Amino acid sequence: MFNSNKVTAAILVLFGLAACQTIEGAGRDIEDAGQAISGASQEAQQ
Repeated sequence: MFNSNKVTAAILVLFGLAACQTIEGAGRDIEDAGQAISGASQEAQQ
């Protein structure tokens, strides 16, 4: 029989790892969007 506390802890760890991957991906997307905006504004100034 499984200890419910261990199972709960394992599930929380898995969700935490999945959240880290999601946040990292979102950070990259935001960074890419910022670079695109910066590049467009520099082109408009020239």
